[in-house]
Order: sequence, then C-alpha cells, then structure tokens
Amino acid sequence: MVLAALDSPLLRMTQETPTQYWNDSCATAELEYAVERGATGATSNPTIVLEVLKKEAAFWVPRVRALAEELPSATELDLTWAIVEEMAVRGTAVLRPVFDERRGKAGRLSLQLNPANHRNPERMLEQAVRFQELAPNIQVKFPCTAAGLTGMEEATARGISINSTVSFTVPQAIASAEAVERGLRRREAAGEDVSTMSPIVTIMIGRLDDWMKVVVERDSVALHPDAANWAGIAAFKRAYGIFKKRGYRSRLLAAAYRHRLHWTELVGGDVSMTMPHAWQVRFNASGIVPEPRMDMPVEPALVEDLYERIPDFRRAYEPDGLAPEEFEGFGASARTLRSFTKSYHDLQGAIRDLVLPDPDVRQA
Repeated sequence: MVLAALDSPLLRMTQETPTQYWNDSCATAELEYAVERGATGATSNPTIVLEVLKKEAAFWVPRVRALAEELPSATELDLTWAIVEEMAVRGTAVLRPVFDERRGKAGRLSLQLNPANHRNPERMLEQAVRFQELAPNIQVKFPCTAAGLTGMEEATARGISINSTVSFTVPQAIASAEAVERGLRRREAAGEDVSTMSPIVTIMIGRLDDWMKVVVERDSVALHPDAANWAGIAAFKRAYGIFKKRGYRSRLLAAAYRHRLHWTELVGGDVSMTMPHAWQVRFNASGIVPEPRMDMPVEPALVEDLYERIPDFRRAYEPDGLAPEEFEGFGASARTLRSFTKSYHDLQGAIRDLVLPDPDVRQA
C-alpha cells in the first residue's frame, strides 16, 4: 500500500467503522487508487463506460477497432456489449483479492443490465445469467421497477448477487429487500448455498436531492434553502433503520454523490457508499476525521419542511409511499431511466464512430 493511502480518511473509515465504500467507476487506475484506500467494490453503467472509454482511450480505442476486426459480422450492438463486458472483467481483476479475502461478501463489480429492457424481466434475467458467467465477482444491477423486482427475485433464487439500482426511496428499498429475501428463501428451500452471496440495495441519494430541487423550481415551492440537500440522507437513514429492524440480508448502498454530507452523515452505518474518484480525492485531502453519524437524525425541522411542502418527498420517505407499479413513473426514476437510456445510445454512437469514422472529419 502506498504511503499516501495511510493518511486517507476513507481508509480510516473502513478500518474504524463498519462502513465500506466503492469506486463509482470501472476505470482501472481509479479503482486501484480506491482499493489501496480500503474500497471493497466498484460499479458500472452506460454513462460510466462512456467516460472510461474516453479516460482510457489509449487502451480502449485500439481495442474497439481490433475487436471489430476479430468479429467482422458483429453488429454495433454486439460490439458495444462486448466492450462493456471486457471493461467489467478488467475491473473485477483489481477487486478479486478483496473478493477472495471476504469470501464473496465484498470485492464485486456491479454491472448494469441493458436499460432499454427495464420493463421486461425475462430479458433482464437472460442478460443477468450471462453477466454472472463473466467473472466470479460480478454483481448484476437490476432497476427497481415492477419488472425489475421480478427479475431480482428470480436472479437471487438462481444464486446471482444483485444490486437494486434506479432506486431513490424508502418504499423502493423495502420492495427490493423483500424481493431478495423471497429469492434467498427459495434458494435455501432448494438446498442451495447463500453464504457467499452479497445482495445490495441502492438509494441514489443525490438524485433524490436533485429531484427535490427540480420540484422546488417547477412548482415554485418556498423550501428552506438547506432542506433539499438533506432529502436523500433522510430517506437513507430511515431505510437503514427499517433494514436493521427487519433483519434484511441486503446491504444498503448510497450513490450519486453531490456534497460532503453524503459521506460524513452516513459514516458508522453497516452500509456501503459508491463514490466517484474525484470525490474520493477531495475527501482524502479534506483532513476530516470520519466520525460515526449514521444514528444521528436529520434536523427535524428540515425533514418537516420537505414533508409538508413536497408531496414527492412524502412518497419517497414513507415506507408505503409508493406502490411498485408507481416506481417507474416517480420523477427521479423517470429522469434516471431516460438518462441511462440516452447514455446507452451515446455509447453505441461512440463505438460506431470508432469502427466507422466520419469520412468528412480528418482523423488524428
């Protein structure tokens, strides 16, 4: 471990509290930095893959072109998923020592299913089975939609460790955990082992904050200026209390970092956090001593302001605020699904431009 890692607040957090963190990317250099400082996982999605394609262009540009030559009959879509999978496998290699040391309970890379299939559990499951075969420490990201919940349960029953994503609310977290429990019980009833599985339930806390801010402007809401930045934290802490009380075997993961409170206010919980590299560097240089704050409630006046003024916060905060058939249409969900689908098409476009460059543009 490099000397710089020894003074890392994030490393200290993982050593002194039950809180873990992940690298919010499968870029290998960033992942190596994170693992040196105590990270125990990583994640990928279409947006991340497109970013890595650019960050690691020296490796991936020739690899895309070589793959196109190796597979002359492959479609643009085939090549896109081949690169997504290869990128994931490179990331799993960095995490494999963690995975072996933790016996499957950590050290996984979460790989997102095709976002265009978020309404089709059969297609999601088919791709999940393929992903599981890529590496032993792959985790499969299912969207928390009604169809996604069906896929999560079936995948869990088949021994696939899932990560529930496109999830922003307490009712989504509970529904995901319940789907996982059903799958685990089915697997146990069949006499299959579940001891090395590590299901994850994500709450994208920053994206819930983002949605509160959109609603404030859209509906001209006179919200306290600090309140929106606490919405995701409040929902996460409420879900955490419910998970502990009910004994769910899924681990909560905080995602979509926007500010330092998304780190400091969750320290001490038996949870994970997925942080972009830039935020890790910022936190490690901050000099902040990570102290347990998970059990400290959000200022009641801020929660009350959100609760009274924004109906969508009530829906996100109350355990029964949303039914599964409403998950997909919740504002933060719809925005994120649209964003992921757009990134997926942008990624295909980037692959196309490498395989079939624009003849009207002089190539470097």
